[in-house]
Amino acid sequence: MSNTQALIAQAYSAFNHRDIDAALALMSENVSWPKASEGGRVVGKDEIRSYWTRQWMEFNPHVEPIEIIEQGGGIAKVRVHQLVKSLDGNLLSDSEVWHVYTVASGLIERMDLMEGDENSGTAPSAAFSKH
Repeated sequence: MSNTQALIAQAYSAFNHRDIDAALALMSENVSWPKASEGGRVVGKDEIRSYWTRQWMEFNPHVEPIEIIEQGGGIAKVRVHQLVKSLDGNLLSDSEVWHVYTVASGLIERMDLMEGDENSGTAPSAAFSKH
């Protein structure tokens, strides 16, 4: 397993365990992250912490990497199995989606959501639309 693959696997594990500090330790100070449940983006660890805290008060997302494809130049495409449940356990979404990471100096610099072969826009992901 490459360093990038290990980094990404650690990030998903920390996210799924709701260990924000462990996840943020894997990211650069100015990391750029999509707000899948709200639309738009956040930049920086403090903004990600706030966003995830809000998200976890409304939803129970779980993402497991299935396949990590390193593209070169610090880019990695990750196919994930994504389950999104309401806080009372109702299934909102069960799907496979693609995440695209930019990694530099051993840290996550950016994550993007992909729909098909295109980066998604600034709208919330359909996985969170049954709220």
